[in-house]
Amino acid sequence: MTGRRPTRSTFPRTSTGPTGPAGRRRLLLAGALAACASLTAGCGVVPGATGSGGGTVTVMTWAPENTRATNEPGMPAMARAYARWVNGHGGIAGHKLTVLTCNEGNDPVGAAKCARRAVKENAVAVVGSYSQYSDSFFPPLESAGIPYIGGYGVTTTEFTRALSYPVNGGQPSLLAGLGRELAAGCGPVALVRPDTIAGDEVPTLLDAGLRAGRHAGAHDQRAAEDATEYSRQADRALRQATAEPGRTGCVVPALGERTDTFMDSFRRERGNHPAVRTAALVGSVDQPVIDAAGGASGPYEGARLTGWYPVADDPRWDTMKKVINEEAFGDNRVDPADAGVQTTWIAYTVLRAVLRRIGSGEVSATAVRHTLDDGLTVGTGGLTPPLRWRLSDLLDSAGFARLVNAHVTPQVVEGGRLKPAAKGFVDVSGALENADIG
Repeated sequence: MTGRRPTRSTFPRTSTGPTGPAGRRRLLLAGALAACASLTAGCGVVPGATGSGGGTVTVMTWAPENTRATNEPGMPAMARAYARWVNGHGGIAGHKLTVLTCNEGNDPVGAAKCARRAVKENAVAVVGSYSQYSDSFFPPLESAGIPYIGGYGVTTTEFTRALSYPVNGGQPSLLAGLGRELAAGCGPVALVRPDTIAGDEVPTLLDAGLRAGRHAGAHDQRAAEDATEYSRQADRALRQATAEPGRTGCVVPALGERTDTFMDSFRRERGNHPAVRTAALVGSVDQPVIDAAGGASGPYEGARLTGWYPVADDPRWDTMKKVINEEAFGDNRVDPADAGVQTTWIAYTVLRAVLRRIGSGEVSATAVRHTLDDGLTVGTGGLTPPLRWRLSDLLDSAGFARLVNAHVTPQVVEGGRLKPAAKGFVDVSGALENADIG
């Protein structure tokens, strides 16, 4: 696969704070789910009315494409390849899969239009999608009772809405996991993050992980989200990271698509501080970005990262890679190292399990929701822990009432390649429970 894609925002402007103590949040969520189940319209839809008959199941996948900011063209491309694959092998439980795709354009109006199209086209679910405008797309979906399965996790709203079924822990788990990893090996930690309302969540979540490892917390430095160079921020971060003689400090750029721009400035300013370590989130930094920055000779060598899933060359991805080779060969939008592509694959794995459970009967948005709510456990071949969305499986993490998977994978850049830094997953739910988001 060739071509470099833009990386994504660490935290967009859209965010949702906590809804109260864990017990109150569970009661509110249970009430919302009960209300949906009790309405004859099924949250706006008569059961079975929004659905797929005649042996065809319609779903939608959306993501921003061809914009000046974040782009995730690999997610809808992966969804289309998945449909070709399953349909070429007889469909799922006798159903053919129709995948609608939509470019939400990194725009709240575009996100709402995509959601309304999903309703109009009788989609039974939105699967494996990316949008930071959750306040725009959730209301149309909720009015029609359409579940949102396996969103990228770019907004905290995805972890609070009753019809959201996340497959990963989003940016909150990545930040808490990174903090936990850095706590043991770093002296002073300097954080550089966007000067936005959403960016204000970043130090809280990173510090939750650092303090879980008995670290004092990070030095928080704000930066313009649209800056074209970061020399001043890089210099200050280096001075903060080296403020304690004899201890190796760490610099954490959490600037989304501007992370690579920061690293260009950081490399120039590093000078006499070669011992300073760097760290980042998989998604802001991934293998294509590392390659483009020079691989083993670039600024990411030795960096610590956290991801949601195993590294891209792990054999657990072999089935996904086989599908890409068979159905999307030569389409460099579908990069198996892209966290968005990986999330879409896992989201469609969930959909496949749902359809197999429903069997040969009528498939509707209501049937999909009930199947997910009734305790379906989805195995992903070890790419995540087993996934299940019953109320009893939701984690008591402040502000994240729909979070069911707070596991991350510590990674390190060695020889220009992302490699696992630990065996298996690390559960950061304890750190998130102590995160004071508000």
